[in-house]
Amino acid sequence: MALGDLMASRFSQTSVPLVTNHCDDYASSRGEDAGDLASQRRDLETASSSYGNAAVATTSMAYLPQTIVLCELRHDAFEAPVPTGPSDNGLVSKWRPKDRMKTGYVALVLCLNISVDPPDVIKISPCARMECWIDPFSMAPQKALETIGKTLSVQYERWQPKARYKVQLDPTVDEVKKLCNTCRRYAKSERVLFHYNGHGVPKPTANGEIWLFNKSYTQYIPLPISDLDSWLKTPSIYVFDCSASGMIVNAFLELHDWNSSSSTGSVKDCILLAACEAHETLPQSAEFPADVFTSCLTTPIKMALRWFCKRSLLHESLDYSLIDKIPGRQNDRKTLLGELNWIFTAVTDTIAWNVLPHDLFQRLFRQDLLVASLFRNFLLAERIMRSANCSPISHPMLPPTHQHHMWDAWDMAAEICLSQLPSLVENPNAEFQPSPFFTEQLMAFEIWLDHGSEEKKPPEQLPIVLQVLLSQCHRFKALVLLGRFLDMGSWAVDLALSVGIFPYVLKLLQTTTPELRQILVFIWTKILALDKSCQVDLVKDGGHAYFIRFLDSMEAYPEQRAMAAFVLAVIVDGHRRGQEACIEAGVVQVCLKHLQCSMPNDGQNEPLFLQWLCLCLGKLWEDFTEAQIIGLQADAPAIYVPLLSEPQPEVRASAVFALGTLLDVGGDACRDGVGGDACRDGVAGDDECDDDDKFRAEISIVRSLLSVVSDGSPLVRAEVAVALARFAFGHKQHLKSIAAAYWKPQSNSLLNSLPSLAHVKGTINQYMPHTSILSSQIGPLTRVGNDNQSVVRDGRVSTSSPLTSSGIMHGSPLSDDSSQHSDSGMLNDVVSNGVVHHSRPKPLDNAMYSQCVLAMCTLAKDPSPCIASLGRRVLSIIGIEQVVTKPVNPSSGSRRPAEPTSSPTPSLAGLARSSSWFDMNAGHLPLTFRTPPVSPPRPSYLTGMRRVYSLEFRPHLMNSPDSGLADPLLGSAGSSGVAERSLLPQSTIYNWSCGHFSKPLLTTADDAEEMLFKREGREKFAVEHIAKCQHSSISRLNNQIAGWDTKFETGTKAALLQPFSPIVIAADENERIKIWNYEDAVLLNGFDNHNFPDKGISKLCLVNELDDSLLLVASCDGSIRIWKDYALNGKQKLVTAFSSIQGHKPGVRSLSAVVDWQQQSGYLYASGEISSIMLWDLDKEQLLNSIPSSPDCSISALSASQVHGGQFAAGFVDGSVRLYDIRTPEMLVCAKRPHTRVERVVGIGFQPGLDSGKFVSASQAGDIEFLDIRNPRDTYLTINAHRGSLTALAVHRHAPIIASGSAKQIIKVFSLEGEVLGTIRYYSTFMAQTIGPVSCLTFHPYQVLLAAGAADACVSIYTDDNAQAR
Repeated sequence: MALGDLMASRFSQTSVPLVTNHCDDYASSRGEDAGDLASQRRDLETASSSYGNAAVATTSMAYLPQTIVLCELRHDAFEAPVPTGPSDNGLVSKWRPKDRMKTGYVALVLCLNISVDPPDVIKISPCARMECWIDPFSMAPQKALETIGKTLSVQYERWQPKARYKVQLDPTVDEVKKLCNTCRRYAKSERVLFHYNGHGVPKPTANGEIWLFNKSYTQYIPLPISDLDSWLKTPSIYVFDCSASGMIVNAFLELHDWNSSSSTGSVKDCILLAACEAHETLPQSAEFPADVFTSCLTTPIKMALRWFCKRSLLHESLDYSLIDKIPGRQNDRKTLLGELNWIFTAVTDTIAWNVLPHDLFQRLFRQDLLVASLFRNFLLAERIMRSANCSPISHPMLPPTHQHHMWDAWDMAAEICLSQLPSLVENPNAEFQPSPFFTEQLMAFEIWLDHGSEEKKPPEQLPIVLQVLLSQCHRFKALVLLGRFLDMGSWAVDLALSVGIFPYVLKLLQTTTPELRQILVFIWTKILALDKSCQVDLVKDGGHAYFIRFLDSMEAYPEQRAMAAFVLAVIVDGHRRGQEACIEAGVVQVCLKHLQCSMPNDGQNEPLFLQWLCLCLGKLWEDFTEAQIIGLQADAPAIYVPLLSEPQPEVRASAVFALGTLLDVGGDACRDGVGGDACRDGVAGDDECDDDDKFRAEISIVRSLLSVVSDGSPLVRAEVAVALARFAFGHKQHLKSIAAAYWKPQSNSLLNSLPSLAHVKGTINQYMPHTSILSSQIGPLTRVGNDNQSVVRDGRVSTSSPLTSSGIMHGSPLSDDSSQHSDSGMLNDVVSNGVVHHSRPKPLDNAMYSQCVLAMCTLAKDPSPCIASLGRRVLSIIGIEQVVTKPVNPSSGSRRPAEPTSSPTPSLAGLARSSSWFDMNAGHLPLTFRTPPVSPPRPSYLTGMRRVYSLEFRPHLMNSPDSGLADPLLGSAGSSGVAERSLLPQSTIYNWSCGHFSKPLLTTADDAEEMLFKREGREKFAVEHIAKCQHSSISRLNNQIAGWDTKFETGTKAALLQPFSPIVIAADENERIKIWNYEDAVLLNGFDNHNFPDKGISKLCLVNELDDSLLLVASCDGSIRIWKDYALNGKQKLVTAFSSIQGHKPGVRSLSAVVDWQQQSGYLYASGEISSIMLWDLDKEQLLNSIPSSPDCSISALSASQVHGGQFAAGFVDGSVRLYDIRTPEMLVCAKRPHTRVERVVGIGFQPGLDSGKFVSASQAGDIEFLDIRNPRDTYLTINAHRGSLTALAVHRHAPIIASGSAKQIIKVFSLEGEVLGTIRYYSTFMAQTIGPVSCLTFHPYQVLLAAGAADACVSIYTDDNAQAR
């Protein structure tokens, strides 16, 4: 199966997809309108796949939702440290040969003295005589010597043709010295090989001397090895072919140990190969040549075949002379000789790779071509000579390999080849049958892939796969298997790189074979996901063009083209040469073309493609001005805007990242008003126009970014914060001046005159008049008091600012003496030496700058701690610092006046002031400017804000201990721009997204089956218990089975029973959450929902209750935080967080958010003191719609149907109720006013069963109304449960019961017919005290269990009398 097919069938972006059946009931009532929010994408995606493609037994019960949300890679642990992207140093680059070496000079020294035997050797008869396969006695001694020398040189040249060879025959010491010095001189820093054949001289001495001759050949002259070492120096390799050659190796090692400190070269650069141990003599058997060691090293195939024939069944039928006639060339793999050589290389490489430590393998087998060949052949020498009781040795020492089982594979391949030899020699035209060796080895590798893993022994065939890449017939299969192996994880990529795969796959990028493209892109994706440093090699070899072509081809699957985009993103990541090469190759146009023509939801994996197109361009533009200009000229910002509303958060975040990198952080001098003289007096003309165009482009980009500042995904908001930081850095002066003006002390007269100026319209994108010096720098300021609502509407700063007239500036504190100091950073540029410079005007869009500051403040109080800290860093860029304090509730006793607090108190009014945009629920965000204000502000302003002092004039503040700064993110203006830029928050989406490709892409998760099994068990449990609930006859429900004092200081605010374990979750007003096992009476976990406990919790819900459930915690301000592992002590992790309510009503301080979660549809409904209901899709983490509710009346209760996805009911503060169905075009199904008195609806809920038209509503007045939308009357049954004090209502999901609680310590349980099934009262004897008012009630989803929380921290659990003791 081709990898492309593999990927098509197995590729999936979702980690745990599930079959869905919640869409069936959508179909009946779908409108084609905007109301059509039941997204088709989810139908397609989830219906087409299941847990690991296993069939899910879908239950016919509509009660069991099949949707599962928030289980993507991005939810694993968002707040955890961000994973790093591909690395370019450290562990991963160990596979690279440190420094490639070359053996440039070879010295061959032969001491044969033919016809004179040395005195210490007694020869047997017949005796080994051949030297270099030549019989020295077959010709005159001198001629024989010269022929042998020449032949040896030719044999070595086969392995390293480019080296220079020098032969010395029977030399003297001086000749050898001269030879060595010449070699080193010419070789420079390259390696020198010294080959010594001592068959005609005595054995080396115990002192480490080898023997040479005197001039007249009358004496043997010793040459100490230390001299040889001092002449040849390092790097060097020695081959000693003589008896007892182990002596020389020992002497060498002693020499280097003894003078390692003074040695000219390191022993590491000195490699030794010796024919035998110190006590051994060379084999003399006539079956071997005399120089058997040299023959193994230089003519391995001939030596191996001759030795093998002697031992094989062929030895009778095969004529040895045929071995010399093997047809073909060694480097032509299609011939017999070439194939044998190829198999031999694969076998010896494999043995070495499996036996040697990796760094030694790298050094001996991958660093130097000649050394690698010699060591491969050395393995053969060990095998052959050990059969003659002789042990070749080396330094560095190798473990024994002569019995490795891969030799059997070689023997078999040799036998198959040799069996064809007679016919091939006879008939040169006969066709040669290739050996099955490589096919079999690939099959072995494939079997390992089916069963292997990181824990098991690595596949020994990896070096063979490398060799197979050289062959066209096996290449495709080898690449597919290699791709599967690399997909197993970074350890596999590291192994493949260390075996030497890199140059092969780099060279393959030059092929044009279409079927290799997909798999090559996959392999490069895997390599670059581990090691970024390969970007340099790719650009050097022009490999980037291969990926751009692939990216532009329409035949490939989108996720494969996403891989090409990933490879290009890594190539341009921080690599200027790569950026330039890709721009030349037209990558900007290619990417933008595909972004433009991509239809949303076009194919299942399209999002990954869009995501990487964005990231690729973002990385290309990052800190590269030329590329940014090309992007702006190509109208990239406009192309990106639609992507900001894509359903996948990863795509939205990547689009924000790309837009952010288009913002030039270079701190344009003109734009900042800093160093403006150069711009004013210098060159004008085209540059000015370009600058203005760029400026306008940046403004439009920021406008786009502001639209996603409240996105539902933290991933997206993090990128918005980073992009705004870049913008703030480039536009510091304008933003600082606008921010500063907000906290300037202001005279009452100006504030009071604001309403009358409301009619003055701001000129937004228009050049400012020259006459107003200051306003052209600071621009019109949209600062208003609390008494003017015309500018701040729905929590947003109005775009038409009432303060645009420059006349307002005169007489305002902006021109008083204090501002001459505090804003001198801006003023000095404009007024210097009394001369007014008419600075070139800028199209300053001040309302947009104001919105930027507002957006930064919104981010600084984000529900996600990670985003909030980013937001605070952004604010610090424009001079607003965070005071590090944890807010204290005003009610908690006295405090020292010096402590900044989060609530305004008159005694602390001198510390700070606020503006209307911070009034919007910013009480928990203690901000401060650098210095105290100039004059005391009015008490109505928010504590914690301080007037900024121009940073440029107080650099020492940064390090003074009492400056009260959170962290010195900004140095003084005098510090270098580079240092400041390094403090900008860094984007995380790129590194985070790279993690996708590091994970296995071709296999499904192993835990899918286990999860499916767990889910099936829970479904079975649920179905059984639903049936029991539906048919149960409950007589009374007042049998208390558990009571728990939560020790909450402010009482229990919300409670929740887990469906499949005896666990109750409770939360208090201070957002402390506790999880308790009520069977074992054990506290499992307790944690704070967040750091601002003054908000209060409004609701607890379980998300994915049939799977690994998540805890959704909704705060009263609309903040949503979702936790996983919440029941494990101290192990809870924040999955995601966002603010569910946007657009506040004017003048509203508290939001009193009401929220409900609907698993069937994956939707979250939220409302409160706003005139609409927010509809969030938690799968997309996106606001899908804002459903208008009532302009003059807030929602006080909200309940989503747990059976019919898309349906929910809302109760209002005036006692009216409404039923909505988002599947219908008009959404509102009916509106009724069941409650006679105008009292707030406290609780609302759908009646048990599949009937979508019946629901129950309870008001504060104490009456519970039963409604049916088909009934013309507002209500068909009324229960007056409590007189004027109803505080809580709970409706069982399946059993026909409801419960209500009152402030008068009473809980009542009713049937759906209105019959009282039980009354639970608290007496003073219960738990030895009177329990406070009932604050929350909740039923178990599948059992008749009721949990009640009281205002004094007690949680009790009740069951019916019939229930058996649990």
